[in-house]
This record gives sequence, structure tokens and C-alpha cells, in this order.
Amino acid sequence: MSESLAVSGRLTGRDLKRLVRVSRSGTIGPTALYYAGFTAPIISASVALLAKDVARSMGWDTLLQILVSANLAAFAGIAWYLIFIRWSYRNRPGRGTELTLDTQVTVTQACLSVRRGPVETRIGWSGIRKVVTAPGHLAVFIEGADTLIIPNEWFGNDAARRAAFTEFVTSRVSH
Repeated sequence: MSESLAVSGRLTGRDLKRLVRVSRSGTIGPTALYYAGFTAPIISASVALLAKDVARSMGWDTLLQILVSANLAAFAGIAWYLIFIRWSYRNRPGRGTELTLDTQVTVTQACLSVRRGPVETRIGWSGIRKVVTAPGHLAVFIEGADTLIIPNEWFGNDAARRAAFTEFVTSRVSH
């Protein structure tokens, strides 16, 4: 192998979605799930009481009061739960300059280096947890940092260069 291997390119929106899908360990955290499940019944009960009081003040019969308040309470609880869960999503694509600046990834015997614009990050091989080769990309999982994704498009039509790069990276990472 030569001194280093390098590849560069710019992530697309599709690559960012792929990155989020690869790096996501869970859509929501346990605390958010707990609070969504804890508050939804409270919201439901509040809406049920409010609807029943309004229906009673309008002179509706008891059966109609119960039916209307139960339906409104169910819809309110479900809507609150879904809204709360949606607010709790952890990963959002496009966390910075990923779509606007080219990323250059260089591998050497000593480290993996990532440069995007004026910022360069060097990661020692012991700091890489695992490498996953998937159709369309190479995913590098870094200890204590965001996952790095290297799309196959960055290599152009040079399959030998892509294979050499992938082989070198996977051989340096202990499984």
C-alpha cells in the first residue's frame, strides 16, 4: 500500500437518510417514552372531564355525555402520545455542513482522518468500534463521535480503489 488512501465527496440528502438509519440505535429514548406514556392518560382524563362538563351544561342526556367525552378523550390521548413521540426523535439529518461542504476521508497506517472545510479530525484505529460494508456505502462507527458514512459514489467507477480502501479500513479495525 502507498502512504495513504483518500476519497472525497459531498453527502446528498439520500446519504444523510442512510446515515441516520445506520447510526440510529433507537428512535426515542426511554425517558421520552416514559413521559409520553405517563402524560397521555392525564391529557385523556382532563379532556374527558372537560367534555363531560360542557355536554352536561348543554343539557345532553347522560349516555351522550359519556360517549362524546370518551371519544374526545381517546383522540386527545392518542394525538398527544404521537405528537410527544415525534418531538422526541433523536437523530435529524443535516447536522451542519454535511450537505454544503466536501468531505475528505484519508486513511494511513496511524489513523483515519476526516476533513470537512477548515475542520480536520483524526481518529486513531483503536477509536473505531466497527466498520460495516453495506450496499451503496461504507459505515465507520467511531467511539464517542458521530458515525461516518462513505458513499460508493465517491469512488466513481473505480471499483479497485473502493475495494482497496474498504479492505485497508476493515483490516485496521479489530472486531
